[in-house]
Amino acid sequence: MSRVLVTGASGFVGQAVMRALARRDCTTRCVLRPGAEVPLADETVMTGDLFAEDAGFWADTFDGVDMVLHLAWYAEPGKYLTSDKNLDCLSGTLRMAQGAVAAGLRRFVGTGTCFEYAFGDGMLYPDGPLDPQTPYAAAKVSAYLTLKAFFEQSGTEFLWARLFYLHGAGEDPRRLAPYIHQQLAKGAVAELTEGTQIRDFIDVDAAAELYVGDAFSDATGVTNISTGHGISVRDLALGIADQYGRRDLLKFGARPTNLTDPPIIIGPRHPRGAATPDLVHTSTPAPR
Repeated sequence: MSRVLVTGASGFVGQAVMRALARRDCTTRCVLRPGAEVPLADETVMTGDLFAEDAGFWADTFDGVDMVLHLAWYAEPGKYLTSDKNLDCLSGTLRMAQGAVAAGLRRFVGTGTCFEYAFGDGMLYPDGPLDPQTPYAAAKVSAYLTLKAFFEQSGTEFLWARLFYLHGAGEDPRRLAPYIHQQLAKGAVAELTEGTQIRDFIDVDAAAELYVGDAFSDATGVTNISTGHGISVRDLALGIADQYGRRDLLKFGARPTNLTDPPIIIGPRHPRGAATPDLVHTSTPAPR
């Protein structure tokens, strides 16, 4: 039985990852803020701010651990993309890596974002070029490049898992899918853009299964936590509306389209040059 340490276990993605880990033969140790609760954790370590801890704290915390799933990062909707807290997360992550090497950690899995990529034609392959456009994405790229080089010297296995467009249980109510659910549940209009953007949407529990599966594999380098297919924001919204029988409450075009928003973002799970998936896959999100 392996011992897995998880940061960010009380968050949106972290809770789903904990559910996926509960189906594995492993013991979990979670680093949490005081007051946070993760019922599925076997062991807990409390800290007021994990990104303020030094390498010595992490070396002690990693004692007896086989693998780290580092999910924690500042992610408040509407603020995280440009926040200077990304610098704190970056520097704290690098100190964590120092502690990992000092503790002789076997495997470190970090969590990135599709926003690290150069968008180009919208097909974002794991080996594709990077072009971060926000402090959040730049901090993630910096973490990836530094950890990759650092762990190569130490012999620690390193995997960087880039998340795409997640939705599902525990999602922040300020995000798109919960907003539509909330409006339709109370019989109110949901004001949206035209919804022509195509995105690689994936349910958070499905994403967690991919994440944990890749973590327990022997894969190193970069992996996309995605479906490899895309649906439009309009189709996502229509799928939610059909659960309430209220397509009439969707007001497309009520909000302006961001002209700098890429028209297509899809994350193939294989490197460029392998079989190319269909560009658009029509599907709807699972009921809440």
